[in-house]
Amino acid sequence: MTTDPRISSESLPGLYQSADQASLDAQVVYFWSLGFYLVLLVAAALVSFSWPNNHGGALAAAGLFLVTLGILVFLKINRPDDIWYNGRAVAESVKTRSWRWVMRARPYEDNVDYQIVSRQFISDLKDILSQNRSLSKALNANAGINEPISKTMEAIRKLPLSDRLEIYKEQRIKNQATWYSKKSQFNKRRARQWFLVSVSLHLIAIAMLLYRIKEPTLSLPVEVVATAAGAVLTWLQAKKHNELNSSYALTAHEIVLIKGEALSVKTEDDLSEFVISSETAFSREHTQWSSRKNE
Repeated sequence: MTTDPRISSESLPGLYQSADQASLDAQVVYFWSLGFYLVLLVAAALVSFSWPNNHGGALAAAGLFLVTLGILVFLKINRPDDIWYNGRAVAESVKTRSWRWVMRARPYEDNVDYQIVSRQFISDLKDILSQNRSLSKALNANAGINEPISKTMEAIRKLPLSDRLEIYKEQRIKNQATWYSKKSQFNKRRARQWFLVSVSLHLIAIAMLLYRIKEPTLSLPVEVVATAAGAVLTWLQAKKHNELNSSYALTAHEIVLIKGEALSVKTEDDLSEFVISSETAFSREHTQWSSRKNE
């Protein structure tokens, strides 16, 4: 019994691997920088509160604020968030084009010469890259030299319709549905956890303010707690856990419904329409999320 070829990240065009890695690296840099910035803000507020009349405390707080300023400048100049989103957009565009090519979906139907279809696919990859030239400095040159059309992609394209349909349902649709479902649950948990942290900090600040009425001479770190609460809110806004939970859950359900349309696929034209409809749904969520970044 033969095993169906499997499309992994390594069997996709080198541009996908390079853009995907650039996006992941930039995401790590962005969130580490933002997290470090927020922690230092809270630390500076704590130092300022702990040693209000001490020159050393003032210098330490000033130093911490100077570092946070440096982080802001770094984020402004290097824009890792732009690389993150642009890299993800390129990677997803390449993946979508690759699946359409291996499934013989428009515009890569099998009614023209194989070499012509292959050149059209490679030309489309060039267009994707040319439209995102700002990403070029972050791309990995080693991954980029991989063949744009792998042996695995060629092997799947040569399979009969029924086999290609099964591969698409299992390796693309099922994989995407599982990914979106897991990500939805993950973001739901994270949103709840950070909400509880935010509520706790607000309650602590309220308790301190009320206790200050009873003991007006007592010095309590209300400003430090307020700064921490603001940092948590900023982190939540950056992570977009609530928005991603809703978006991923909706897409997961949509994909499950799309899978049912596979029952009506009988011809190459049917498969082409099915693949295009599916890939449009996959890209819709990412497009909406990317647009929210600029809101």
